[in-house]
This record gives sequence, structure tokens and C-alpha cells, in this order.
Amino acid sequence: MSILKPKTTQAIGFGVLIACIIITILFLGSLLYFITSRGIGIMSWQFLTDVPRKAMTEGGVAPAIVGTLYLTIGAVLIALPLGLITAIYITEYAIKGVIINIIRLSVNNLSGVPSVVFGLFGLALFVKYMGLNVCILSGCLTLAILILPGIISASYEAIVAVPQSMREASLALGATKWQTIKKIVVPTALPGIMTGVILAVGRAAGETAPILFTAATFYMRGFPNGPMSETLALPYHIYALMTEGTHPDKQRAIAYGCAFVLLILVMAVSALAIYLRQRQRRKYG
Repeated sequence: MSILKPKTTQAIGFGVLIACIIITILFLGSLLYFITSRGIGIMSWQFLTDVPRKAMTEGGVAPAIVGTLYLTIGAVLIALPLGLITAIYITEYAIKGVIINIIRLSVNNLSGVPSVVFGLFGLALFVKYMGLNVCILSGCLTLAILILPGIISASYEAIVAVPQSMREASLALGATKWQTIKKIVVPTALPGIMTGVILAVGRAAGETAPILFTAATFYMRGFPNGPMSETLALPYHIYALMTEGTHPDKQRAIAYGCAFVLLILVMAVSALAIYLRQRQRRKYG
């Protein structure tokens, strides 16, 4: 028998919940303040549109911004269809049993694999074995494998949450199973799927280890000229400036500027995904 009264237990529970929320907000606010206060001072139109100059002590980071967008968008475009198709197969077509349990266990295990392992895998498979060399395509494929488990899990949970009655109503009206999935299940589950995409964008944009082995170069003055070209990327550019720079006093400020730009970039892409998710939710809610 509980010693505390139900109202007291509820008050304690809400107090702990509010405390956790406040702590989370404080950590997030501290991070945003730390990056913004150190990076916003170097912001200028030249910094955002110019190329690196004088051993990365002057100029801008435009090639790194473009490279980050290429890698992130390319990875999502590759991983999203594969993840969605896998989730549809698991939830709608596969016979429940040992095989499905193995697939789900494998997906969950892949989510916990360190990113550097994916980088070494991409180096061995795409760069060496397939002969793609260090390029944007190799980086996109590696990042796609990295974010694939998260997209599969989010898509699976979103599709499972669609009420079975909606499927039955569609089938009762004469629709085929695929028409039901295409017209009813996926549109209804899309807000949840977009949540997985938002998380995938943030992870793909911020990873350093995978692109270190497969796509990124230490220094280049121009923009990438195609999917088979090496590229600068903001995460690796920050790492290079902070660890391998020859003029740390000048390059540290640029590194914080890159971190601020990366933060804004991820927030902007995530905001767009959230807008699309809310729009879809209002449409089918």
C-alpha cells in the first residue's frame, strides 16, 4: 500500500517532469548561447559567399555550406525511400515471425553502431571496392546507411499507429492493398515519418567521421563540380580548423562561425520539415 496520497504522488511526478524540462531547456539554451556568442561576430555576407583564402585564415565558407547541403540532401533522398519501403514491407506484407523479429533487431542494433564504423565501412565498400574514390556520392551513400535505421524505426512506428479500421474501410470500398497503403496509410503516417526525417537531417548534417573517410577534403578553394568531386563540409571544416590549423588565433573564430552556420542550417532544414509535417497533419488530421 502506498504511503503517499495519489494527489501527492501526482504532484511529485509533475514536479520531476517540469524539472527535467527546465534542465533540458537550460542545456539547449547554454549550447545556443555558447555557439552564437562566439560565432555571430564573424558573420558577414562575404563569410557566407566567399571561398577560403590564405590557408583558411581569411575568406568564407561557401564551399563548405554547399558541400554540407549536397551530402545531407543526398543522404536523405537515398535513405528515405529505402527506409519507407522497408517499413511498409515489415508492417503490411511480411508474415509475423522470426524473420521480422530478426529484421527489427538488426535495425535497432544498427542504430547503436558508432558513426566511425559506418565511415570505415563506406571507405572499404564505396571508396575502395566499388572504386568511387573520395567524393560526394560516396559520402551520401555512407550517410544514407547511417541514418537509415532511424528512418525505418520512425516510419514503422508511424505506420503501425494508423488505425486498422482505416485500412478495413478502404478495402471494403474496393481498393486494393497497395492503393490502401498509397492513398490512406502513408499519407496518414506522414507526420510521424517526417519526424524521423527531421532527426535524420540533423544527424547527417552534423556527422564528421563518415565523411572524413569518404567525401571531405581538408582544403579547396572552389565549389564541388559534381557527385564525383571531393567537397568541403562544415563538420569536417570545424574539426580541421580546431585541430590542424596553422594559425589557431584566426582559425578559431572561423571555426565558431562555421558551427553557428551549421546550427542555423540544421534548424532551417528542420523547420521546413516541421512545417511540412504540420501541414500534412492538418490535411489528414
